[in-house]
Amino acid sequence: MAQKKNQKQKQKACERPVKRVEQKASARNNPMRELRIEKLCLNICVGESGDRLTRAGKVLEQLTGQSACSSKARYTIRSFGIRRNEKIAVYCTVRGDKAEEILERGLKVKEYELRKGNFSNLGHFGFGITEHIDLGIKYDPNIGIYGMNFFVVMGRRGARVARRRQQRARVGFSHRITSGETMKWFQQKYDGIILPGK
Repeated sequence: MAQKKNQKQKQKACERPVKRVEQKASARNNPMRELRIEKLCLNICVGESGDRLTRAGKVLEQLTGQSACSSKARYTIRSFGIRRNEKIAVYCTVRGDKAEEILERGLKVKEYELRKGNFSNLGHFGFGITEHIDLGIKYDPNIGIYGMNFFVVMGRRGARVARRRQQRARVGFSHRITSGETMKWFQQKYDGIILPGK
């Protein structure tokens, strides 16, 4: 009887590491763990209201096919020539396949090179370009040339529980995205290069 017990215990001990390996493999293949682009925010800050701002809005409309929203200044800063509540910037939020396509064009301009400082602790990342015509938009002398900021919000399936109206709950610590995971995703998906420093 004692020999049989010992044999069973040895068998269980051998099975445990196999189970752990299987669990790790299933965690890797889990569709809930996949990273995806939730939204892409495009922003052009002109620093003044008027004609230049409306032209910047046209640039975003050409790029996204959506109407751009304007954002206002929080404070009056005399040295910048900005008054409180004056419209100084335009922005647009894009989701889905269109967001991926525009992001691809933006990364192409950057030659798929980002710095560590481009990635936030929450796993999102952003970068800027100096000329919008690099994205493939034809140059129009009536509009001019504008730079813009790209900001990508990353997410996983199941993050909705923190935003829904009923039975709102926290996203578990293991399900949150870190900057390291986003960097890895960026390197795998776009064959990107991450440079040191800011």
